[in-house]
Amino acid sequence: MSIFISPMMAVIGTRGKNEIKTAVPVPESESELKKRNEELEKELKESKEREEQMRRKLQITWERLRVAEEAEERLCSQLGELEAESVYHARDYHDRIVSLMDQLSNAQSLLHKALPSSSTSS
Repeated sequence: MSIFISPMMAVIGTRGKNEIKTAVPVPESESELKKRNEELEKELKESKEREEQMRRKLQITWERLRVAEEAEERLCSQLGELEAESVYHARDYHDRIVSLMDQLSNAQSLLHKALPSSSTSS
């Protein structure tokens, strides 16, 4: 691929006269043009390589983000299931504690009833 650059020129009007001034110095020879062209082609190639490398990095980052989001969704789902299970267990334990307290209360009532009658007979 060859890229040829023509020198930039500007026309500046002063006192009715047109003066031509070059914005870029005109290379002296064809070899200098070829050398500059090769430098620009090299810079372009390096720039395209950097761009492709950045695209690959971006693609990798997007993939990592997608995996992280899926993992977050799975973890949230698992957390919700564990929370529901913990509520179920807490209610079950509470019911068991209430049942044991009722049994203890009934046992104490029976003891109080049995103790006064045995103490009066002694």
